[in-house]
Amino acid sequence: MSDAALPLSRDMAPSARPAALLPLAVRDLGLRFGTSTVLDGVSFDLGPSGCTMVMGPNGAGKSLLLKLLHGLIAPSSGRIDWRGQGPREVTARQALVFQKPVLLRRSVAANVDFVLKARGKDRARTAALLDHVGLAHKARQPARLLSGGEAQRLALARALAVDPEVLFLDEPTASLDPASVLAIEQIVREASQRGVRIVFVTHDMGQARRMADDILF
Repeated sequence: MSDAALPLSRDMAPSARPAALLPLAVRDLGLRFGTSTVLDGVSFDLGPSGCTMVMGPNGAGKSLLLKLLHGLIAPSSGRIDWRGQGPREVTARQALVFQKPVLLRRSVAANVDFVLKARGKDRARTAALLDHVGLAHKARQPARLLSGGEAQRLALARALAVDPEVLFLDEPTASLDPASVLAIEQIVREASQRGVRIVFVTHDMGQARRMADDILF
């Protein structure tokens, strides 16, 4: 992977950014499906910087919490306050990477091109994004031929393409080999150092020790 800093797109240079989303306040958050309560009375604050690792047993609702924070599902009760900003604006300034990314049946480069075009951003950034995640040499290869670790790095490139203020990661290194895990951790660490707020679900205590500024359990 390249050691070069990943450039901001011109439209998202610091002077052009809208009012910040953070800090986040979550109060008494609840989620129910029928008679089943998945989350109940969840409250926490999320500061403007750093990497928060989300941990807990299977079925605790960690993945659903990310979807709630990202606006993909609505809570049954409670409040998610991104400094009073509306759901549509909030979601547009975040990105979510799933454990099993869904890639387009196109080339590696075309997967990034698609995101940049959809967000009205400069498609000339594709090469820099792929270089940043170590996939420049596979730009023309069909995305479906990537290994699991490579596919996850492509998903990260697509997420970073939107210049997110907050990046949600749902067990992005689960079932990957150690080299792939370290490569993804490095990409995430560099994003955090550039000011992207990270919220990262993991079951790996060692990973939490390596990555966490704080832990939500």
